[in-house]
Amino acid sequence: MCKVSKFLLKFCGIVLLLNVGLFLVFFFDLDGKLLYRVVEPFLKRHYDNMDRKDPVKTPYDMEKFPKYKYDD
Repeated sequence: MCKVSKFLLKFCGIVLLLNVGLFLVFFFDLDGKLLYRVVEPFLKRHYDNMDRKDPVKTPYDMEKFPKYKYDD
């Protein structure tokens, strides 16, 4: 019984420390701060340097669109 009680005591201690750690992450919004300060600048650098098609330079062809005339 001594081994089982030591195991349960260690298990409860680990669960308690895990719970305290998760509460601190929630209370201080550490996950949001991590996303804002680390992940978002990385994504901005990545997606701001991508080559994109310039919609202003694309030609506007009226022939590609259907004619909207109704036959009477």
